[in-house]
Amino acid sequence: MTLAHLLLRQARAQGDRAVLFEGATPRGSYRDWAARSAGAATRLRAAGLASGDRVLLFMRNHTRYLELLWAAWWAGLVVVPVNAKLHPREVEWIIDNAQARWAFVTRDVAPTALAGLQHQIDIESAEADALLAPVPEVEAVPIAERGPDDTAWLFYTSGTTGRPKGVMITQRNLMTMGLAYFADVDAVARDDAIVYAAPMSHGVGLYAIPHLMAGARHVVPASGGVDPAELFALGRALGPLSSFAAPTIVKRLVDHAEREGLTREDAARSFKTIVYGGAPMYVADIQRALAVMGPRFVQIYGQGETPMVATALARQHLVDAAHPRHLERLASVGVAQTPVRVRIADGAGRELPAGEIGEVLVKGDSVMAGYWRNPEATASAIRDGWLFTGDVGCLDADGFLTLKDRSKDLIISGGSNIYPREVEEVLLGAPGVAEAAVVGAPDAEWGEVVVAFVVPAAGALPSAEALDAHCLAQLARFKRPKRYEFVAELPKNNYGKVLKTALRERLGTLRA
Repeated sequence: MTLAHLLLRQARAQGDRAVLFEGATPRGSYRDWAARSAGAATRLRAAGLASGDRVLLFMRNHTRYLELLWAAWWAGLVVVPVNAKLHPREVEWIIDNAQARWAFVTRDVAPTALAGLQHQIDIESAEADALLAPVPEVEAVPIAERGPDDTAWLFYTSGTTGRPKGVMITQRNLMTMGLAYFADVDAVARDDAIVYAAPMSHGVGLYAIPHLMAGARHVVPASGGVDPAELFALGRALGPLSSFAAPTIVKRLVDHAEREGLTREDAARSFKTIVYGGAPMYVADIQRALAVMGPRFVQIYGQGETPMVATALARQHLVDAAHPRHLERLASVGVAQTPVRVRIADGAGRELPAGEIGEVLVKGDSVMAGYWRNPEATASAIRDGWLFTGDVGCLDADGFLTLKDRSKDLIISGGSNIYPREVEEVLLGAPGVAEAAVVGAPDAEWGEVVVAFVVPAAGALPSAEALDAHCLAQLARFKRPKRYEFVAELPKNNYGKVLKTALRERLGTLRA
């Protein structure tokens, strides 16, 4: 059983019901999807591509992304998903490292030829039309034999420091992720629809798998991206949508709903479930989202190395305001998902008791096979079957995981550990603060001191003195920022994560 068999199963069962949409316009049934993917698989093999060969998908969101993804798996190929916002030089490095032979692109993303490829196809060209021409008999096209431990998805980490690493995600990893969605995130019915507004090269693209397993519909916005007005309208036209979104996208949806005076009932007509993750969601932000849009939300925590699967904070936990530890749970990322174990360990890998802070470890069938062509990094990240995530956190007595920060973001000032997220949570509760990020700056006396970068809310002018008083009212004195830098925006990567490396570099500039 492979990922391609999932599509064949739906083609057999679903008939000609429209399931692929560009905006509100139908683009095909599961039978059409399978016929086009099977046709492309046949032609890719005829062109000399063999099982295990790598092919890049470097394009904006598009219904053909799904058809080519399953065509590759039908042919036994390994997909290398590349974020459409990367610079061509970054993509060429990935091509070389992955030893990829072919790439599928959109012209707006890759207007010229990428170096290192044998062949590059614009997916909106006549050549792509011919490649994806449907076969008359889907059943007659054999699906390549692939084992559960064969790589299916070679995902390159976002590379906020140094070169990205290729994460080898197997058929088993992706099957596990798909089934975990039903167990821990959300039920999916045939008439449900997932919308691909965030980059399909990342989490939302992977969520195509559980929605295909359930026979649901798949919607790519006509804009190909995140336009809140468009997404609310699409939900009204097609029925409530589900999606995966980084916290920055959630904020844009909430801002739109608030600005337009939309009610919770309006939000329910447009959205069934919004799964959020990929970056910190602060307590103040999720409280506002729940107040404006209602119980539409589920949080997941995972990494590229255990895609979409580590913990989940379920809908019922988010809305259970009567629970005595409700605020603590809102600040957490939930409990271990069904297929995995999660524990906290010290520097030597020894398990720590509830309440103690250490590195987050994950073990289970969602954990990667390793890093592509990098055995040293693999040996460092996976020990005795446990993935050492590099994230710092603690488990409470009920099994809820609260993340503190990445281990590299920990600030040690005067011998005391300071976790930036704790300070950021407090700052976001201050009047006039839209966003905040905290980093450590070298200090001759203390080793490091806390510096806060603050984005003021529209029309607001918060002062350092007011923020200092706010922090002192809620934090130990040694944790409060020693400096405040007011900025128009925070630097972020393609997935909405704040680039703290860039902030540290800026501190060097500011000191000079």
